[in-house]
Amino acid sequence: MTSISSLKRGLSVTFFILMVGCSGGIQTSSSTTKGVELNKYKTYAWIKPDNPEDESRKDDKLFSALILETANMELKKKGFKLDPENPEAVFVFDTKVEERITHTQNPYVYTGPYGGAGYYGGYYPQVSGGQFVAHETVEGMLFIEMYDTKTQSLLWRGSAKEEITKKNDVEADVKKAVKQIFMRLPVKHKE
Repeated sequence: MTSISSLKRGLSVTFFILMVGCSGGIQTSSSTTKGVELNKYKTYAWIKPDNPEDESRKDDKLFSALILETANMELKKKGFKLDPENPEAVFVFDTKVEERITHTQNPYVYTGPYGGAGYYGGYYPQVSGGQFVAHETVEGMLFIEMYDTKTQSLLWRGSAKEEITKKNDVEADVKKAVKQIFMRLPVKHKE
């Protein structure tokens, strides 16, 4: 793996580990830098993210071998060749797990009219409910970015994310996320 720390300046490089959860599946997205012709890049290598020993990067360490293995298979299917010595492009990935708290409000329940007798008594519904409830969720994210080795400019970015639950098969979900991200890479070299 080649280390090019200047590629990461000012750019968020977070490759989402997407887990199949309650939200309906893995959500992926990608973008290509305007004016870039990705088909001209045929060789690639991987670079290490900045500060790989940082304790907050434990998710990268845990799944890095699986991510790299799956990504290399997907890149091979697209006709790329791994060349750590003289690549035309480099890829970098990052993972992130975030705990989120969302709030919902219970619905109001109207229990019937209340009021006094006569014309001015009025009717006011009795109300119960309306309490706010906090929900804790965990979202896993995986980002992959592709850079030109000569200009060090960003060429393409893909990401995936999803809610993580106790029911997840993490290895299967990581593989699925990587495959879905690379499905969005608009390159297919002729073999």
